[in-house]
Amino acid sequence: MSDDDQDGRPAVRVTRDDDRSRYQGLVDGEPATVIDFTRRGDVLVFTHTGTDPRFRGRGLAGATTRQALEDVRAAGLAVEPLCSFTVRYFAEHPEVADLHA
Repeated sequence: MSDDDQDGRPAVRVTRDDDRSRYQGLVDGEPATVIDFTRRGDVLVFTHTGTDPRFRGRGLAGATTRQALEDVRAAGLAVEPLCSFTVRYFAEHPEVADLHA
């Protein structure tokens, strides 16, 4: 999963690490942002979203969240947003409302 450069922002490549229960956004192979989750059946509970201070202000958390939700949709899962960033993302992006558990 990856986002192309937009408006001069670096491209972010998102991976899901089931062993560590997290999505990770990489910029030039370097960890930039993470979304931690726990799995309850067919629901991923997004518990924390964080961005390394060196990468903040570039829209990477949003890009990582968007790609993570695309992965959730492709896997036929749903999300229970608990972290404030993901709660706000769902509120601002009605196109992902169907993924809300």
